[in-house]
Amino acid sequence: MAVEWSDTILVANLADEPALSDELSLICEKVEAADAPPHAVLDFAEVSYINSSNIAQLLRLRKLLDESGRTMRLTGVTDDVMSVLMVSGLDKLFKFAPDTLTALAGLQLGDSEES
Repeated sequence: MAVEWSDTILVANLADEPALSDELSLICEKVEAADAPPHAVLDFAEVSYINSSNIAQLLRLRKLLDESGRTMRLTGVTDDVMSVLMVSGLDKLFKFAPDTLTALAGLQLGDSEES
């Protein structure tokens, strides 16, 4: 997993299980430890499925970021992963972007509008 931190944005290229659970846990830990948590862009292009534990981790991360006034964008979500999110109704909770660059542009525009 490549995790890049800037001052305000974390970008993570996620892998399939079994690494996915570890990667999401690591991201949650970094966000919890940060004085000023960054926005998060999670690239799901290499993830072919998610399980209930992964969903719980995503919800935990979303809550941590929301409490800090930050957002999370999911990018590159495959049809199989999206179908799980849609069936569970979670597609309405998360923000999506077709790719990482679009997500980054959206966050940067949102940051400049809030300033």
